[in-house]
Amino acid sequence: MEININCDLGEKSKLHSNKNDPELLGIVNSASVACGYHAGDEDTMNEVIKISKKNGVSIGAHPSFRDLENFGRKRMNLRPEEIRSLIIDQYEILQKIASKNGENVSHIKPHGALNNMACEDLELSKIIAETIKEISKDLIYLVPTGSKMQLAANKLDMKIACEIFADRNYEDDGNLVSRKKSTALITNPDICKKHILKMVKNQALNCLSGKQIPCEIDSICIHGDNESSLATAKSIKDTLIENKLELKALNKMKKFK
Repeated sequence: MEININCDLGEKSKLHSNKNDPELLGIVNSASVACGYHAGDEDTMNEVIKISKKNGVSIGAHPSFRDLENFGRKRMNLRPEEIRSLIIDQYEILQKIASKNGENVSHIKPHGALNNMACEDLELSKIIAETIKEISKDLIYLVPTGSKMQLAANKLDMKIACEIFADRNYEDDGNLVSRKKSTALITNPDICKKHILKMVKNQALNCLSGKQIPCEIDSICIHGDNESSLATAKSIKDTLIENKLELKALNKMKKFK
C-alpha cells in the first residue's frame, strides 16, 4: 500500500521557526509551502524548493488568509472573489519561484483558518475547489479526509489526496479538536506513531472519545511548526516502513497517474 507523508514548511515568522525544514525535507515526501500570506517569504520558498528538488520531495502551495499577525489562524469572512484571488495569487507566487528552479507546484493545501472554515462550510469548499480546478485540472487537492472539502472536490471530479493529522486529535464529527483546547495537540512522538498506524491500518479516524470514523487515507500531515515535529516525522516514517507501507511523493502515487 502506498502512503504519503506531507509537512507544512517554509513557515518562518515572528511566531514560528523554520530551523527544522532542511531535516524534515530529508524525511517527508511532499512539502506544502507557505506563500508569504501567513508566513514565509521569497527566500524561504526558494530554500524549500531547492532542497525538495534535491530530495525528490513534491511541492505544494499552502495558501492562507493574509494574516501574518496571527499565522493565518484568525477566521475571516471574505467574498467569493476575494477567496478566489487568495488561492490564485499564492499559487502563482510559489509557481514563479518553482519555475526558476525547474520545478512545478503539483498540489494545493489550504492553511489554518481558511482550511478549518472550508471543512465546515460547503459553499466555501466549492469556491476553493472550483478555483483550484480552474488553475489546472492536473493539480492534486490535498484535503482533510471526510471533510466538506473532500465532498466538494469529489463533485468536481478532481485529483484528491485525503490526509490525516499525526499530531492532532479529532472530534466525533471528524473535525480537528480546536487549538483553543488543551487536548488539540499530540506532542509525544510515540503516541503520534501509534495514532497514525491505527488509522492507516483501519482506514478510519481515531476520535478523542474512542469513536472510529471510516475514511480514505492517502497522506499523513506533520505540522512543521511544532517543537516535536522532527522527532515525530522520524518516528512515523520508521513505523510506516517497518509495517511494509510504500512511501511516495503525492505526484508519484499510482492514484494520480
